[in-house]
Amino acid sequence: MNPLHAKPPEQFIADFFTTFTDAVVHGSEDVSELMARYYTRDVVQVADGVRLDWDRLLAHLRPVRKNLREFRFEVHEAFVDGGRIAARFTIHAQMRKGGPVSTRVHMFAEFTPDGLLRRAEQLTRSAIPAEPETGE
Repeated sequence: MNPLHAKPPEQFIADFFTTFTDAVVHGSEDVSELMARYYTRDVVQVADGVRLDWDRLLAHLRPVRKNLREFRFEVHEAFVDGGRIAARFTIHAQMRKGGPVSTRVHMFAEFTPDGLLRRAEQLTRSAIPAEPETGE
């Protein structure tokens, strides 16, 4: 993975999740080996109160590989302080079954100097489609 400070934080987050997800969805590499290029072995990710360690993240990726067809990460803003990043982004996804899904994510994360994700706290919610302009 690229070092954390090699690019602006918005670009780092977009590249991190885009390249990782692309490799999960379209690659044939063993998911555990793939994870080792993006996450520390002692990773802890808490999403909406659910704690995921290495094994639980690995288990989560297997259905992602099977069910995700298309995706895009839209980073709205990100701030870096040392090895920590605060970011707000939306994941736009198309699953094999069902319609499009958009999820807003607010994340506080810690990365190693070489760009591996060590810890993340995330709050998510389904994105509400924008209301059409009424001209009023």
